[in-house]
Amino acid sequence: MDAKEEQSDVERMGTYERERGSYHTYQNGQLQRGLKERHVQFIALGGTIGTGLFLGIGSALSTSGPLSLFLGYLFTSIAIWAMPAAWISIILVVIIILNIVAVSIYGEAEFAFASIKIITIIGLLILAVVIDLGGAPTHDRLGFRYWHHPGSMREYIGQGSTARFLGFFNTLINAAFAFGGVEQVAVAAGETKNPTRNIPKAIRRVFWRLLFFYALGSLAVGVLVPYDDSHLLYGSSNTAKSPWIIAVSNAGIPVLPHILNAVMITSAASSANANLYTGSRYLFALAQQGQAPNFLLKCTKHGVPIYCVGITSAVGLLSYMAVSSGGESVFHWFSCLTTIAYLLTWSAICYAYTRFRRALKDANIPSNALPFRALGQQYAAWGAMGFFVIILLFNGFGVFIHGNWNSQDFVSAYVGLPIFGVLYGGYKIVTRSKMVPISQIDLVTGQIRGSLN
Repeated sequence: MDAKEEQSDVERMGTYERERGSYHTYQNGQLQRGLKERHVQFIALGGTIGTGLFLGIGSALSTSGPLSLFLGYLFTSIAIWAMPAAWISIILVVIIILNIVAVSIYGEAEFAFASIKIITIIGLLILAVVIDLGGAPTHDRLGFRYWHHPGSMREYIGQGSTARFLGFFNTLINAAFAFGGVEQVAVAAGETKNPTRNIPKAIRRVFWRLLFFYALGSLAVGVLVPYDDSHLLYGSSNTAKSPWIIAVSNAGIPVLPHILNAVMITSAASSANANLYTGSRYLFALAQQGQAPNFLLKCTKHGVPIYCVGITSAVGLLSYMAVSSGGESVFHWFSCLTTIAYLLTWSAICYAYTRFRRALKDANIPSNALPFRALGQQYAAWGAMGFFVIILLFNGFGVFIHGNWNSQDFVSAYVGLPIFGVLYGGYKIVTRSKMVPISQIDLVTGQIRGSLN
């Protein structure tokens, strides 16, 4: 039955027009549909849930307080953890191997990686309840003690209500980094069996699971660790900054902190694995569209774009910069660039969707003709885009507060914007391409046959 569904699904999918000189996965057979629905779910979960939840959440708690932390992650963590060179080498080798074998093997590996993280998170949430109610060896019943002292919302740069709001806004910036990668479920569509059934199912489940993990995770660390705990920012080692490890240590539970350290290694490896996969497929898609060199279309017999994987893997060598004494500063710069890239990507996705809806209206195609719909889609896209733009513009707000100017912080907060502008503007100038008018947007190529009739 699955084979018939897959064949039927592929037959229904449109292909790029040959005369345009473009390429398509289905007819060229360059990529293979070896990913199942559970693989797609866990690729998205594995690429999104990482050190942002296990570790970086402590920074937001320290600067903003538990309520601001909970609200910030509910609406949308900065992971500061450097691994020694040996661990970096091991993880790089493992994830490169996983990305050059058959995609089905990659999917199984990511499924296993993400399963470890999810089981750990569920276990930590249960443990948080036990510790909070006094079930730890210390028998200290915490309740919401730390929400009263030192407080639920920390004053960030200044005093009063404005300072507490700035603390809350700061968590939105951290959360943008932590949620990065949630779009990976769509990237995997080209190699997913029966995508019209499995992708929507995966998206729905990923949304609720991420909301569950991040909302409850941020709430849990907020009740277990006070935001003024000195270990949050000044631990004896980078991993000591994790609020989860601090909470377990304060509760007097032996051995578990070492287990959590091991989980953090697999968590980072899982995120790197998923992002290497996604980055290579981005390059492959650009080559399909004629926006990258044709040699990137070369695939192995297992349907892996080998040159795309190689180029994306080379970027991973930058991780060795974290071994230096200034590794934390290096990570801060990369995390800022990554956060800006995520926000720009999400904004572009929202803007593209609003143009798609305008094109449907121009072609007199009703929205109920779409095979997949959500409540308030078009308005939600505009709202989300506005939200992302606000974070982009104000993510470095701290340097503009009187007496807090720091040139390095300013550059790291905004350097991604001119880079994007130069790349986008340069591409437009070199290719002399223009924005496609609404009336000329192609609504036929790639659609499920007859879905918009």
